[in-house]
Amino acid sequence: MGSEEPQNPKSANSIKLPLGFSAALAVIAGILTLVFSSGGTQYGLRWDLAGVAFGIAFVAALLISSLLVMGHKENDASLSEGSGVHRKSSDRLAQAAEVARKSAQAKKSTDATGDDAAPFNGDGAAQ
Repeated sequence: MGSEEPQNPKSANSIKLPLGFSAALAVIAGILTLVFSSGGTQYGLRWDLAGVAFGIAFVAALLISSLLVMGHKENDASLSEGSGVHRKSSDRLAQAAEVARKSAQAKKSTDATGDDAAPFNGDGAAQ
């Protein structure tokens, strides 16, 4: 399960994308907190709250995005062959039409050869 090496190690389980995303999100959260927590121009900027918001946003975003990257797994190639649950309805309809056509031909050939019993009249005796 975990012993398979990815074909392209740069794309699979790379930390660069989650790290960059988390840093960008944390910078935005820090700047917004810095601006909105000051309470106006007469008060100073709250760098302490901005740092806390930056840290929380960075850790939370990094955790979630890293878990999403690690949970990614490519589908097996056999899943795209149209077997099992993902069958194409056009194939099933064509197969059902073929079965119906064969059963209709078998019924016609049976009726044409006269293999059926003689028809009965209303009282149950053969004509």
